[in-house]
Amino acid sequence: MKIRAARSEDLDAIAALLAENELPASDVTPDLLRDFAVAEDAHGSVVGTVGLERFGTEALLRSLAVAKPKRSAGLGSKLLTHAEYVALTSGLSELWLLTTTATEFFRRAGYALDARPSAPTGIRTSTQFAQLCPSTAVCMRKRLYPLAPSTLAVGETAKR
Repeated sequence: MKIRAARSEDLDAIAALLAENELPASDVTPDLLRDFAVAEDAHGSVVGTVGLERFGTEALLRSLAVAKPKRSAGLGSKLLTHAEYVALTSGLSELWLLTTTATEFFRRAGYALDARPSAPTGIRTSTQFAQLCPSTAVCMRKRLYPLAPSTLAVGETAKR
């Protein structure tokens, strides 16, 4: 599996994957794809996706989906790790999400339950949050902490 940045030509495959997973796709546009990633198999077919929708230093983690035949192989966790790394290295401090089916998956990944009204204004007013996800969806949040410098980087800094 290869995880890469989504491209505009991936839009139909992403929409189909989201539909297969019963996730909303009506607001996924070419502009939104700039913060999406896809997993493709050896044949170049899109078999997974995840996206970030940014609002200042926070983002809505959204559209994490894996094709049914590729489930239970850790691809969802790899896509989540990829999205968190992109978020962290681009200066985001918190990720928020709504889920109706994957609470335990996200809890194991360090996300905590949070009250929907406590989400930042931008996230609360996003189409995903305000219109597309049902009011029964569970709201979760994860704070991101900067990566500690590696030992090599510290050593290199000290030599200068």
